[in-house]
Amino acid sequence: MPLVKETFDAILFDMDGTLVDSTPGVEGAWATFAKEYGIENVQEVIQLAHAVRTVENLKRFCGITDPEELEREANRFELEIVNASKRDGRTGILILPSAKETLAPLQVGTPKEGKQIWAICTSGVYQPSSLHQATHSIRNIYSSHRNIATRAYANAALENVGITQPEAFVTAGDVTRGKPDPEPYLIGAKLCGVDPSRCLVVEDAPNGIRSGKAAGAKVLAVLTSHNREAVQAAEPDWIVPDLTSVSFAVNDGTVELTIEESP
Repeated sequence: MPLVKETFDAILFDMDGTLVDSTPGVEGAWATFAKEYGIENVQEVIQLAHAVRTVENLKRFCGITDPEELEREANRFELEIVNASKRDGRTGILILPSAKETLAPLQVGTPKEGKQIWAICTSGVYQPSSLHQATHSIRNIYSSHRNIATRAYANAALENVGITQPEAFVTAGDVTRGKPDPEPYLIGAKLCGVDPSRCLVVEDAPNGIRSGKAAGAKVLAVLTSHNREAVQAAEPDWIVPDLTSVSFAVNDGTVELTIEESP
């Protein structure tokens, strides 16, 4: 028997760390900018960039102060994540386990008139815990750059892994306050035409979990980037190792969540 069966009007997904893993590209993007801006200790910069917006990191480490140049370089940095992810033997941006299979019913399901049944809300702070299991420690260092994702980067990352962009899509330009503020998920619910309390947020990061809870949604957390203790502290409704044990079915414009017991 399934552990959980619940029905929602819309499913709101985080992107980095939930659907895709951009770790290889983050390393490459900082390496590129380090050469151009004379940054000596790339590893230190990556760690100090933890949970800070790209524009703030470019101000601090690259000395960029002009607002227009900051915007241009922030976009270029995030696109460089995609481009650099496949250079020098890197593996590219990766789709996380069962993400495509989990999304499939939502992509083909029929929503109620004037509504959407799923969204991606990637405009928030991606903040991996500083201490994690050894198998995730390198990922946490490199992934700590993820913050306010630009639409250009998000589009490229989704295309890179073969995920079709949803109609309801929230990125940096759509918000004034990132996660853990509820704004990203409130906007996601609004774009879907549904009440936030009837949404399920799918997240990997504590600040994203807090954003979803503050929006009034229920939250399903995946342990793809943070340890269980850090995730539990953010108080999601459910925790699973990844999306392998999760499935959705669309019936009469609503979405049924099933969580099977993990092996």
